[in-house]
Amino acid sequence: MGFPDRIERTVEIARPPERVWAALTTAEGLAAWFPESAEIDLRVGGAGALNWEGHETDFRVERIEEPRVFGFTWRIYGLPDSDPRRTYVEFTLTPTGSGTSLTVVETGFAQLGPAEYDSSFSGNVKGWAAELDELVAYCNGS
Repeated sequence: MGFPDRIERTVEIARPPERVWAALTTAEGLAAWFPESAEIDLRVGGAGALNWEGHETDFRVERIEEPRVFGFTWRIYGLPDSDPRRTYVEFTLTPTGSGTSLTVVETGFAQLGPAEYDSSFSGNVKGWAAELDELVAYCNGS
């Protein structure tokens, strides 16, 4: 299929990478900007869960290079919980003179059919735009 397989967004955060890392890799940090509550076992192969109002998704930690790279796989939005397909999300933190440049890349959408793709890809494009704005506000405000 000829679908784009990649969502990528970069934001600038006026805090050092260690501060941003904590917002991405701790239950307290995640719950402050992303879901309402979170659980994370921060080790490669560790499990996590993100909970929003009436919606929960699990994830698996795939990559940790503290404090520069954090990656996980998670269920694809819009698919049944029993569907084994996942996308891969990777955060890359780069120090800058004024803080941290954070890039998030999510891949794995090419494995979907047209109907699944339309809802999942567009939903996650919108979701990352909103959620990363919240991350910036959280990090810069605390």
